Amino acid sequence: MSDTTVPPQESVGGEPSGRPVGHDGTRVDVTERPAWSTGAGGALVALLGVALLAVGAVALFAVGEGPAVLGGVVVSVLAILLLTGLGVVNPGQTLVVQLFGRYLGTIRRTGLVFTVPLTTHKRVSVRVRNFETSELKVNDADGNPINIAAIVVWQVADTAKATFAVQDYQDFVRVQSESALRHVAMSHPYDQAEEGEESLRGATELVSAEIAQEVAARVVIAGVEVVEARISNLAYAPEIAQAMLQRQQAGAIIAARSRIVEGAVSMVEDALQRLEAESIVTLDDERRAAMVSNLLVVLCSDSRATPVVNAGSLYS
Repeated sequence: MSDTTVPPQESVGGEPSGRPVGHDGTRVDVTERPAWSTGAGGALVALLGVALLAVGAVALFAVGEGPAVLGGVVVSVLAILLLTGLGVVNPGQTLVVQLFGRYLGTIRRTGLVFTVPLTTHKRVSVRVRNFETSELKVNDADGNPINIAAIVVWQVADTAKATFAVQDYQDFVRVQSESALRHVAMSHPYDQAEEGEESLRGATELVSAEIAQEVAARVVIAGVEVVEARISNLAYAPEIAQAMLQRQQAGAIIAARSRIVEGAVSMVEDALQRLEAESIVTLDDERRAAMVSNLLVVLCSDSRATPVVNAGSLYS
């Protein structure tokens, strides 16, 4: 596909407005394609040709006569033309080839290569890279301020879009990653999610996958693909951290009390059933209520219970 641009929107009168408007404005629309190139064999032949032309040019200039000097100039120009087509591609890198501003293609083969002369070559790395976003302060779905950061792993998939579609694809990825992280963090509560809702702390894997998907959707215009994204830091903001810690402690205490009461009621029920089943003692309703009360106090009390011996009758 050749370099094309989407024309700007037209004004009300039908004439071009001269400036992009919204999502339908002018933008670069180019896709990576392979550029013509030869491998190490063809490149060595071209390099040998450059050397021979250079030697010939030196010999012609040494003659010093008018036709010889002119021939030396021509030979030198030919050597320079061949030299502009030579390039070296390291593993994990590519060469984006342009001829007078026109995109010809991308060279992905590694080693010494020879391509169209008079072209300019821009190196674009396709290695896997990662970075950690800055720590963002956002409000979660419940409105609580939190601090959150993430690690994004990415690589360039389309070198043409990375080079021509955005000004600086590395800065573009960083900014869009922070924007996606902020949006996802605002869509979930920090904890204590309702039924059918995922929390940032309780569903880290699912939230990380959601961050990766949103970042990938935002950076696809730059020819970048996201390998993964992981939350690296997650905490309440300092101004509410103490209050939220107290709330968590209160919730833990309530949960523990609930378990204690549930266990105590079960133990009291078992005790009464065994006393009656084995005919150890016969209890009327009042004595049964007193025993239940005493057992619950012993089992549910925070401090050690001190027994009181009743020497009289329960009814006196």
